[in-house]
Amino acid sequence: MNDQQLTGILESLLFVSGSDGLSIRQVRTILEIDESEALALLKKLQADYQEPRRGLQLIEAEATYYLTTKKDHADYLQSLVTSNKKNKLSQASLETLAIIAYNQPLTRLEIEEVRGVKSDRPVQTLLSRGLIEEAGKKDTIGRPHLYKTTVEFLTYFGLKSIEELPPLTDQLDDLDFNEELDLFFKDPEDEAAK
Repeated sequence: MNDQQLTGILESLLFVSGSDGLSIRQVRTILEIDESEALALLKKLQADYQEPRRGLQLIEAEATYYLTTKKDHADYLQSLVTSNKKNKLSQASLETLAIIAYNQPLTRLEIEEVRGVKSDRPVQTLLSRGLIEEAGKKDTIGRPHLYKTTVEFLTYFGLKSIEELPPLTDQLDDLDFNEELDLFFKDPEDEAAK
């Protein structure tokens, strides 16, 4: 494999590693190269990112390498974050938030059991907006994260405490299902005869 291919793979690895970053040892092991080659690839990639046309940079902290955004772009990134917070929540996010608010703390799997569909994206949206947060790990196999609402959630919805949430009522008892069924199963010819 040539240096360009290795550099591309290294860039992918750095991107996927996110906030965990990559150590020299990980780079050596994954790419099956020696330490000097790993350092040379990292230094080359670091130099490439210093060009003004690039929006990312490669930094090294405590012998671990991370991809980060450039400080020069902070104002633009802040605008994005601020504008995203002003956007309305999707129906899926609102459902997920309600499930968490009324049943907290609970795991993503428990949320999915209630919703009946995958909830990865709504949970990530709610985490990024600061409406929910991790509340430890459940003491079961795999130790999944537990989620609960935040102070930001309370202020977003104008609540002083979680106890101010409106009570869940069993509105199904109030519905007259026969009337509802009649609306759906009326014979159009009967209606025309009237």
